[in-house]
Amino acid sequence: MIGKLACKLGSRMAAVTYSIIQVRRFLHDAHFRVQSSVQEALASGKPIVALESAIIAHGMPYPQNLSMARNVEEIVRTHGSVPATVGILNGKIHIGLNDEELHFLAKSENLVKVSRRDLPYVLSQGSSGGTTVSGTMIAAHKAGIHVFVTGGIGGVHRGGEITMDVSTDLTELGRTPVAVVSAGVKSILDIGRTLEFLETQGVCVAAFGESREFPAFFCRQSGFQAPYQVQNEEEAAKLIASILALGLSSGVLIAVPCPKEQAASGQIFEDAIQQALKEARSKGIIGKELTPFVLQRVNELTSGKSLDSNIALVQNNARVGSRIAVALGKLKKAQGKGNLPQSGRATAPQPVVIGGTNVDFIAKARNATMLVGGQTNTGKVSRTFGGVGRNLADCLSRLGRTPFFISAMGKDEHSESILRYCSHMDMGGVLQLEGHNTATYCAVITGSGELSLGLGDMDIHQQITEHYVSRYKQHLCMAPVVCIDGNVPIATIQYVCQIAREHQVPVSF
Repeated sequence: MIGKLACKLGSRMAAVTYSIIQVRRFLHDAHFRVQSSVQEALASGKPIVALESAIIAHGMPYPQNLSMARNVEEIVRTHGSVPATVGILNGKIHIGLNDEELHFLAKSENLVKVSRRDLPYVLSQGSSGGTTVSGTMIAAHKAGIHVFVTGGIGGVHRGGEITMDVSTDLTELGRTPVAVVSAGVKSILDIGRTLEFLETQGVCVAAFGESREFPAFFCRQSGFQAPYQVQNEEEAAKLIASILALGLSSGVLIAVPCPKEQAASGQIFEDAIQQALKEARSKGIIGKELTPFVLQRVNELTSGKSLDSNIALVQNNARVGSRIAVALGKLKKAQGKGNLPQSGRATAPQPVVIGGTNVDFIAKARNATMLVGGQTNTGKVSRTFGGVGRNLADCLSRLGRTPFFISAMGKDEHSESILRYCSHMDMGGVLQLEGHNTATYCAVITGSGELSLGLGDMDIHQQITEHYVSRYKQHLCMAPVVCIDGNVPIATIQYVCQIAREHQVPVSF
């Protein structure tokens, strides 16, 4: 029975592949537009750095905002990562912007400043806007991007203990697992109360570099110490990897001081901030309009010095963030698996998927009628990554319910390609065996789309044994659901069903 199921994978593959296409169409057509360079980076496991667009739409005047945005993206590329600037255009969340789209956000007026609260309304109205830290974190997490670079995050406003004016950036850091690289907190805010609020939200905060001094945007010193310190990008990458491996829902704040040569005099800026805040109070400016107003007035009162510092610190953050993303990518590769370290995952209830991983070769003839008897038919041959179990785990991962995937592969060039492609998945349960072939399937299809024949090399699936799967018994016992395909041995299916029955875990075959 199992052998027949394996041989029928060719016809079933079309349906499963169609489901993946449907998932991707949902992401693109419903709410998201992912730039091709970002798509390629996600598929191949290249390091990616998310960038916000509120700084373009609301944080700086034109044309400095546009040149800054272009320059920051180029810095990210220069230091080894793919930039993914996030913005809202005509009711769609764009992850990665082309130059025309950057220009639109930089020059357009009356754009919405989009945080978590604003996303549903802006999308429903088909509006455009720049994403704040919280809005960008949501988009980055949905796309599977772990590192996000900004200028400075929002925080508790001065007098916030009375007004309750607290930026949603802080609560987003407490519930979205993305690493935010910033120059600390904007100096116009109450930094002490902001750090206290981050502690309440369970956010890990670490100063980057030689000092534990927590930076204050324009200024390198704030008078407050960060709870922790990472001295370089490798230490920062290990910190991020640990948070992701633990399955925590909170993010991490990496606070990078502004370069010394562009750092501002604290007293000059404090005087300008106090003047700007006084003017804001007299004009009744509050809420999300307060920060852009104060930053603009501080820039005017300091004769442009604050804007110079702002641009310099964003560029510096881009350099640091890109290097952290590269170090995180190297750390993933060093694990010998396609994902981050999995220590601690056993205690987090993940769905479990058990099944086959294939490399599929689809050969489609040009003509509806094929020549037989050893003759060559013209057509096209393409390679995709399949396997019923792998496809299902991929779909769940892209929908934000990353499962623990148990499968088996050889240790060959095919497995290396699969691990790169599946970098967004939890591949901690995938067995790699020397001297075995990674499963491959070849389908020959006529020009009219009919399956002519299929050929499968799938012996490796028999290595997904009861003994191997039992290593992950704790995952099975705690899973909200277990999905298993027909490629695995019957004894393994029986073992999984027995464990699931004992612990009242639903099973999908």
